[in-house]
Amino acid sequence: MRIDRLLCYLRFVKTRSQAQGLIDTGHVRCNSARILRTSQTVQPEDVLTIPLGKRVLVVQILSLPERRGSAAEARSHYQLLDPSP
Repeated sequence: MRIDRLLCYLRFVKTRSQAQGLIDTGHVRCNSARILRTSQTVQPEDVLTIPLGKRVLVVQILSLPERRGSAAEARSHYQLLDPSP
């Protein structure tokens, strides 16, 4: 699945355009490697580092979602690796 679509489906951003903008800043990482294009594919077990505002989320993808569902459904597809307050 494309990284921009995944970020939208998992509700880290509201739209794919916002996901593309976030990726274009060059701060999103997949398995410690900088993501350079929005079409990069992501698989289960990948670890994403996502800067959101003043915080940085480190999540492991458990499964790929079929659609953009509820927030609870989205949370079931990833696990926070650094649960800071």
